[in-house]
Amino acid sequence: MRVALFIPCYVDQFYPQVGIASLQLLQKLGVQAHFPAQQTCCGQPLANSGCEREALPIYHHFVDTFQDYDYVVAPSGSCVYHVRKHFDKLEQTAPVQKVRAATYDLIDFITQVLDITELPGQFPHKVGLHLSCHGQRGLHQANESEMTPVRDGQLRRLLSSLDGIELTELDRNDECCGFGGTFCVSEEAISARMGQDRVQDHLRNGTTILTGGDMSCLMHLQGIVRRRQLPMKVLHAVEILNGTRF
Repeated sequence: MRVALFIPCYVDQFYPQVGIASLQLLQKLGVQAHFPAQQTCCGQPLANSGCEREALPIYHHFVDTFQDYDYVVAPSGSCVYHVRKHFDKLEQTAPVQKVRAATYDLIDFITQVLDITELPGQFPHKVGLHLSCHGQRGLHQANESEMTPVRDGQLRRLLSSLDGIELTELDRNDECCGFGGTFCVSEEAISARMGQDRVQDHLRNGTTILTGGDMSCLMHLQGIVRRRQLPMKVLHAVEILNGTRF
C-alpha cells in the first residue's frame, strides 16, 4: 500500500522531532511512508477563524497532493478531523471523497488499519494522557465520560502495552485544555484558565510525563508547564511509542 505522511504546520515549525518519530515508528511497523514535499497546511486555522471560503484553495491543494495514495497518515487527530469533516465544502469528486476517507490519525492507522493493539518497549514513568476534543469526540478515539465511566481508547491501550508505564487517573478525564486553535488568541484569558485547570489536574494526580495525540493541545499545556516551571515533561505519544530517549 502507498502511504503518505502529512505533518501539520505547528509540528513542522515547532516540533519536528514528532514528525521524525512518526516516520520512524511507521518504518518499525513495516510501513514505508512517503513525504510529499509540496504539502502545506490542511486549512484548519483559516476555517476556524471564520475564513473557510479563503481556505478552499488550500483544501484543493491537499487533495491534489495526496489523491494518489492509499492512506494519508498524520500525528494529529485535529487535522485529520478537519480533512474528513470540513472538506465537505468542496465538490465531492472521486479524489475528494477518496482523500477524506483515506486520511487517518497515526494512532487510528496503527490500531485500525495495521490492526496492532500492543507495542513492545518500556516506559517506566507515570504518564498523564490528554485527549483532544477533535480526537475523542470527533474521531471517537476514546470513551466519553458523559456516556460511560469506563476509561478506554486506542491510545490508552497502546500506551498500556509498554512495560513499566503507569497511567494517571485524572479527576476530570476528558476535559478540554482550552487551546481551540485561534480561540486561544481571541479568548486568551478563558483559554489560559482552562489550560491551568487541566495542568493542575495532572499535577495533583502525579503526572510526570504529559502526553497525547495532538501537539496543538500539548503545545498549549507545555507553555503553562514551562512558565510555572513544573516538574513535568510534555511529549507527543508517538515519541513514547517510538522509544525516543529524552
